[in-house]
Formats: sequence, C-alpha cells, structure tokens
Amino acid sequence: MNRLVKKSVSNFFALKIPSKSLCTGVVKVPGSNVAEILNENEKKENTTSNSIQQYDIAIVGGGMVGMALASFLASMPMTKQLSVAIIDSSPALSGSLSIKKEDPPDPRVSTVTPATISFMKDAGAWKYVEQNRHAYFDKMQVWDYTGLGYARYNARDVNKDFLGCVAENKVLHSALLSCIQDSDFKRTIYPLRLNSMTLNRSSMSVVRENMSSRESSSAQGQCARLQLSDGNSIYAKLVVGADGGKSRVRELAGFKTTGWNYSQNAIICTVEHPSENRCAWQRFLPTGPIALLPIGDKFSNIVWTMSPTESNQRKSITEEEFLKDVNSALDYGYGPHPTSSLSGTRDVFSWFQMDTTVSANESFEVPPKITKLASDRMVFPLSLRHANSYASKRVVLIGDAAHTVHPLAGQGVNLGFGDAYSLSRIIAEGIALGTDIGEVNLLKKYEAERKPANISMMAILESFQKAYSVDFGPFNILRAAAFHGANYIPPLKRSIISYASGEQNFPVFL
Repeated sequence: MNRLVKKSVSNFFALKIPSKSLCTGVVKVPGSNVAEILNENEKKENTTSNSIQQYDIAIVGGGMVGMALASFLASMPMTKQLSVAIIDSSPALSGSLSIKKEDPPDPRVSTVTPATISFMKDAGAWKYVEQNRHAYFDKMQVWDYTGLGYARYNARDVNKDFLGCVAENKVLHSALLSCIQDSDFKRTIYPLRLNSMTLNRSSMSVVRENMSSRESSSAQGQCARLQLSDGNSIYAKLVVGADGGKSRVRELAGFKTTGWNYSQNAIICTVEHPSENRCAWQRFLPTGPIALLPIGDKFSNIVWTMSPTESNQRKSITEEEFLKDVNSALDYGYGPHPTSSLSGTRDVFSWFQMDTTVSANESFEVPPKITKLASDRMVFPLSLRHANSYASKRVVLIGDAAHTVHPLAGQGVNLGFGDAYSLSRIIAEGIALGTDIGEVNLLKKYEAERKPANISMMAILESFQKAYSVDFGPFNILRAAAFHGANYIPPLKRSIISYASGEQNFPVFL
C-alpha cells in the first residue's frame, strides 16, 4: 500500500510543481442594465456615469470556494478595504435560495474538516452554519468487502471533540454569503457570465472612447479587462478563477491541465434511518466506495461510486429496490463483516499496547439500517484534473478550477477552502509589502504553498482508488494488513487523522 502511495506521489509531482497600487476608480458603462447587488458604501460611490467599473479583485465563481475567499478577505485587516467584484449567474447569490429546517436535507453536502471549520470561524462565517442543520461526527469506520480490511477512528484518539462536520452545500454557501453581507466589505455581485478576458494592453483600446487618456492608461497598465455576458466590461487588478472544474477563467488564461475521466459515476441522495447517526461510514466495494454520512436528526447522506451502467440503473429502480441495494452494500452484501483482528494482527502490533488508541479497542459495528429515501437520486460523472500552473500575471486559480479529485474521502471542497485561505493570506502579505497584488511573483507564492499539498492528497486518493480496483487474493491480504496497521499503530493512526483533518501537511507514512 505504501509503495502504491509513493508511486502515485512521484507521478503527480511530475506535473511540474513550481515555486502596490490598487485599482480604485469606480466607473460605469453607458446604458448598463446589470442587476448589481451593492453594499451601502458602493451605492454612494457609484454615482459617476459614462465610465467603466474598476476593482482590486474580480472573483469569477460565487460558489462555496469563491465566497470563502471573499469572506476571508473581508475578515483580514490588510484586505478588508479592497473592492471586489463577484461574477456568477447563480440565483443563490441574489438570496433567492431559501433554507427551511423542516425540509429534508438536500443531497448535495460536504464533509468539512476541523481545519476548514477553523478558517470559517476566523472569518466569522461558522456561526451562520450552526444556525442551520449540520452534523458533527466523532467516529469513522472504514472497511472493505473482503472482510479483511478494517479500521475505526475516534476523535478521542487525538483528544478532539469531533473528526468533522457534514453540512448541506446550500447551508455552507448561505453562511459565507451572510458573513459578507453583514460586513462593510466593498463588493459588487454581477449575476452574469464571463464571456472574455483581456490581459494585454493592445486589445484594450476598444474602451478608450469612454475614458480619459489617463484613466485608459491606468486601467490598461494595471488591470485585466473582463467582458461580461451583458456586453459590458469591468477591470480588475487580480482575476481569481473559482468557477469550477470547467473553469472559463482557466480556459481564457490558457492554463493547461493534466488528468482523466474515471469510468465511474457517483450517485448521491439523502436517506432516513430510525435513530440519529453520529458516525461516518465508508465501505470499499469492488466497483467503488459507498459512504453513509450523518447530516442531522435521523438523516444521512449516501455517496456511492459505481460504473455508469450501474448508476443509471440504480437511479431508475424503485425506492424499495434501491434501499435494499444500499443496505446490502453497507452490510453483508459482496462479502462478510470484518473481524476485530486479522490472523493475529493485534498480536503483531502488541508492542504498541502501552500507547493504544481509544478506537483500537472498539469492535466493528453494522451501519444503521436505511428505511426511507428522503430525496431524489442524483448522478455525477467522476474525474481527476489538475492545472499544470495555478498562477500567471493578474490571474490565479482556486478550488475545482485548479484541481478536481475523487470524492472517496470528501476532501475536494476542503482543498478549495485551503486554497482560498492561503490566497487571502498571500494577498494580505503583498499589500503589507506594497506589492502589486496581480504580480506573478506574489501569486507564485500561493502556488508553491498549495500545489504540493493538493498533489499529495490527489496522489493518496488515487492510490486508494487504484488499490481497490484490484481483486486478487494475495494483494487483498496485503491491503488488509495496511488497514490493520493503521488501526493498531497509534502514531500512524494519529498522523492519518491529523492529515485528514487538514492539520498536517503530509502523513507520516510519506
């Protein structure tokens, strides 16, 4: 197992790991009909007609990661004075998405790590999450279909209260939006799409007729020009691509990617069971992992990876048939339950008995029986993509625009939040030093910080995905031994928990 991880890490690191004035004018294009969402300060400032809007930062993509970046910028003394444009056509940014506690949970959820929670608390956003439905979990059980590989993790193994928290994406997004709205952060939300982006001076001459020569020279020399879907343009000193796996910013800026599509889909849904769930369950099956994640009350979320043919079939079968398949996949289906030890595995690791963990003494548990389907079943194709570079002059990528990963460990959004937090700090450092925030040398510091961490996680997830695509007796035993080692070697277990929690850059086994 370790050799698989090391090989994957070396393959991913072959993907090229590298290493003052602000746009402050506020202007408008004649005839603009953009339905802008402005705070009170901007409403007072934006009284000038016949001009073009200029911003310090344009965040293209107002999803969870883009809004996280805006929240982090709004909470830092060095960056909260920046003017920021957020470009996204999603109706969620207009406040039209309602969250009702009496409704069943939405099937689109995220498992956020303690590190992500800490970032959101620092920004003042986590309190809004806690006002809505969410579920902390303090235990995790991972096992495989052979009945050999098995491990349990407990928050008390690392003296923590919880291992993570599951929340609906709309709850996380709404919390970040509320955080920004309750601040005096200067932001403008454009409910539009990005059509084109110009990063060089020569092609910006088309706007000169609307600007004085001094304004034109300043905007062209210091800012990128973004043309929006209503035909109007804005300028920004730094453009942040937070627009997902099919990033328009990444495409327009010419960033190349490396990756592939998996021959797998993920089927997700909300389910109900008789009692509250406080554990995250994950079982590795021959066609891919199935996870049961607590979401609050008597609800949990299913994330089940399988072939496209299977996912299409299971999306269309009856609720009764689907629940039968889910319960089988989480219980005796495909193979037996694990025993507490594998051929004396506990004895093999007995020399660690003086430093045992709480979860090492916990027995295998059967997940709660699913009794009801509480949402529609949704199917998503899976892929791995990684941008060869995250930054160039005036443009930087974060979140899925820079990297997409397999969902088997629920780490995708946490990597994106890590990107947003890192970039906000780098921007603050640049301002403190009087550096142009769009300078490539500054942005490369962000890339050098985040790229190794993202590639490392991608390599580990890819290793697990590959390891469980092989069903061969001797290899199954080796794979199970690695599981049991992670269960019974306390230093290794604590390192794995810390790494998965976002508190440690690299697990000890690397």
